[in-house]
Amino acid sequence: MTEPGAAPLHKERLDRFLHFSRAVKSRTLAQKLIESGAVRVNSERTERTDLKVGAGDVLTMTLHGRLVVWRILDAGSRRGPASEAQGLYEDISPPPLPRPEVSVYDAAIAERAPGSGRPTKKERRETDRLIEDEE
Repeated sequence: MTEPGAAPLHKERLDRFLHFSRAVKSRTLAQKLIESGAVRVNSERTERTDLKVGAGDVLTMTLHGRLVVWRILDAGSRRGPASEAQGLYEDISPPPLPRPEVSVYDAAIAERAPGSGRPTKKERRETDRLIEDEE
């Protein structure tokens, strides 16, 4: 409960907050993210883009394949520079999972024994030299 004479907490629409905090580039993308069910407010999944959020609420969402957890410090009033946007929330995300050292591309390429398969250009030239020397 707020004290008498204290200003009421400012609350903002969830899609506007995601836009103001620079989590997404546009409000349309924020609405699509929310409607897909990828955002939780205080541990409850929501698909309502007009849900009011304010200081103290905790957002849990997946952005760019990563779990992001934010505690809202201020609802904001505009989409300002990045430094201003970072002041709207506290990032309490868990550390990202360790990635494998081998890239997906390298993992897809099978190992082959030296000398097997097609000859390289260098090996082909050596073979041609041997054939020319015999003639």
